[in-house]
Amino acid sequence: MSKTLTRADLAELIYSEVGISKTEASEIVDQFFEEIILDLIDGNSVKLTSFGTFSVKNKRERIGRNPKTKEEAIIDARRVVSFRASKELKRRINKTL
Repeated sequence: MSKTLTRADLAELIYSEVGISKTEASEIVDQFFEEIILDLIDGNSVKLTSFGTFSVKNKRERIGRNPKTKEEAIIDARRVVSFRASKELKRRINKTL
């Protein structure tokens, strides 16, 4: 079973590689994600070279259906985050097969 990479894991990597305190490493990770979130909230795309692009897309209101009861329901309009992997990321993932 695969392990999930967490914020704590990222902070630990920064701590061990860079040599700053664990608290500072954790703050760096938190600030990194906060900046990404704030840009997405503003409607901007976030491109991480050799990794991919995060963007926000607007979904219209629509009628959906509960698959169990077949009852129709309105799904509200909303914003969703989309991720598109870079060619480099796709190449590296497929190289490991």
